[in-house]
Amino acid sequence: MTLRLFNTLTKAKDVFTPIDPANVRMYVCGPTVYDFAHIGNARPMIVFDVLFRLLRHRFGTAHVTYVRNITDVDDKINARAALEHPGLPLNEAIRAVTSLTEAQFRTDVAELGCLEPTVQPRATEHIAEMIAMIERLVAAGHAYAAEGHVLFDVPSMPDYGKLARRSLDDMLAGARVDVAPYKQDAMDFVLWKPSKPGEPAWESPWGPGRPGWHIECSAMSWKHLGETFDIHGGGIDLVFPHHENELAQSTCAFGHGVMANVWMHNGFLQVEGEKMSKSLGNFLTIRQLLDDWPGEVLRFNMLRSLYRQPIDFTVKGLEESWRVLDDWYGIAGDVAGDVPATTVVEALSDDLNTPKAIAELHGLKSDPAGLAGSLRLLGLLAEPKADWAARRPASTVDQDHVAALVAERIAARKAKDFAASDRLRDELVALGVVLMDGKDPATGELITTWELKR
Repeated sequence: MTLRLFNTLTKAKDVFTPIDPANVRMYVCGPTVYDFAHIGNARPMIVFDVLFRLLRHRFGTAHVTYVRNITDVDDKINARAALEHPGLPLNEAIRAVTSLTEAQFRTDVAELGCLEPTVQPRATEHIAEMIAMIERLVAAGHAYAAEGHVLFDVPSMPDYGKLARRSLDDMLAGARVDVAPYKQDAMDFVLWKPSKPGEPAWESPWGPGRPGWHIECSAMSWKHLGETFDIHGGGIDLVFPHHENELAQSTCAFGHGVMANVWMHNGFLQVEGEKMSKSLGNFLTIRQLLDDWPGEVLRFNMLRSLYRQPIDFTVKGLEESWRVLDDWYGIAGDVAGDVPATTVVEALSDDLNTPKAIAELHGLKSDPAGLAGSLRLLGLLAEPKADWAARRPASTVDQDHVAALVAERIAARKAKDFAASDRLRDELVALGVVLMDGKDPATGELITTWELKR
């Protein structure tokens, strides 16, 4: 069974052949720990967790190394620390912010059903590797020091832009480029910069300072996966400049022309048809959603869309996901086994085609063991059937009253009193009732079935 993955670098579904089948290596960009992770941050965590599970299934658990980093040195972290802990020295304030938000992130993604990565490195633990890489780049003529900064010399790399497939002029027009007199070229980006008073600082050949964002991931992937590795993942928003700059740094530092063989990116997420933003009031953290929805519902709702496509996160979609999971738990919730159906593995092996895999799951209702094993491959069916059933809050709606309103609405429909029918529908929907209208196939009579939402 061939595994194919869409490679952003080649813009094609490439056959995946690991560099070393005994050690398949994947790096995914993790969070910058200055605030609670939002639901958009959850998408790559879930997508690449499914890929991690699939790789372990295909190559063996002991033969897959998954690295997902923690960025704990960043301008946003400094700003949040100064805002939230004005009475503390900045270094202490930063530790307070990063410790809290990292712990919350780990808790949140665990509740979403994500496995622990093999390694979860923190940027501040890899300053020595960052300095070593920067020294390599300077020695090779791909970086230069200027006024306490070290910058990557973009024109020194002829094929810079090959990941984003954009020319230098296009990238310059679309990028937020820092204008600085010490830059030799407008596109040059920072590898190391001097720290301001009170900011975290490390000694370096260029004076006390701190790393730029892009060099952090290059150094951490090098440390834990080597100079080249199999898969690099993240959100589509990271293609440029972050992943483009990682690729430039790593290939120029080590001279291989390749950093990762496959670059994978998940699509954007919207909420109820709109871009998520605090100004629109639809900015949702993972923690907020987990207060109202089981983690498996959030996870499954993500997997109903192909990872490369945009996703619209809606309450209606969450309700539908919960109902489907209720059905599957009813069939396979207490069934032992972790052997997935071949058809599900085949679907996932076609560039993580989770919608196709889910379609195959619907055909496994007569095979509880196959259904159970397939759901567990996707990180679902993680708790006993009774525990899952207990997640549904008891309804406070008077079901006799609902039945009477439904009967009244059926009578109004038969009498073609559409105004009354619509009014009764609105009243039922307000009570949290889902109505399904149809005709009795035997008699042709109008019928309505209904159920209460959560």
